[in-house]
Amino acid sequence: MESSNNENPAISFELFPPKTEKGVEKLKLVVAELNALHPEYFSVTYGAGGSTQDRTFATVDWLREQGIDTAPHLSCIGTDKDEILDILKRYHEQGIHRIVALRGDLPSGSGLGGLGELNYANELVALIREHFNEDFHIEVAAYPEFHPQAESAQADLDNFKRKVESGAHGAITQYFYNADAYWRFCDDCRQRGITIPIVPGIMPITNYSSLARFSDACGAEIPRWIRKRLESYGDDLDSIQAFGADVVTSLCRQLLEGGAPGLHFYTMNQSDSVLQISSALGLSNGAPAS
Repeated sequence: MESSNNENPAISFELFPPKTEKGVEKLKLVVAELNALHPEYFSVTYGAGGSTQDRTFATVDWLREQGIDTAPHLSCIGTDKDEILDILKRYHEQGIHRIVALRGDLPSGSGLGGLGELNYANELVALIREHFNEDFHIEVAAYPEFHPQAESAQADLDNFKRKVESGAHGAITQYFYNADAYWRFCDDCRQRGITIPIVPGIMPITNYSSLARFSDACGAEIPRWIRKRLESYGDDLDSIQAFGADVVTSLCRQLLEGGAPGLHFYTMNQSDSVLQISSALGLSNGAPAS
């Protein structure tokens, strides 16, 4: 289990690059609202095979212009080493000091021949370490309910340990709604000598149908009792969002009281639910209420 000394948990927020000018303007408003919570950083996603590369750069550039600490995602599938190093050099010159290093998914329609020079996140972490030493704080992904493509729970833990041994400083988990899965994962990691901070990824519940589709695809479990309650609300979005806020707030409270080192919110470029949850937790000033 994580340390229980958690008077000032770090919070951070994930964004995705907007596709339209309207989306850009909305994102700016969302960032302004969330930045008032004094997050440690905002992360920015990076599409399969770098498919959103230009939009990721634009979003990162704008955040840095606002003086906001930013952690770009960087995936290695379908990208050669020289291109990855060019991207890292660009970020280094911008004063960016945190990277979320991921394997990434194959672009739609790509076969095995499109994997590129690096096939796994631990290889990406090692490349960053080799060329930039300690210039970047490297976050990697963790899966308390195990990666959907993992051969077994043991194999997934072994894969995670390889990323850590390659030089990762911290980890952000896939979202989950069962705190016991997180604590068990942390215990398993400690038994393997893994001591880096493992920050829970938090997904607010705002739309059941989209959450169910996404969860089925990425291997995140929605407990049956939560699914049944959400299904019972039908198209009543207000009830879905109210129930979802209660469930996620309770989860976050359990995690923080148990000693989780922070919370990383998957915002989906929305602020309302995150603000509601943060307020209920007393995180409105970047720290829990005394």
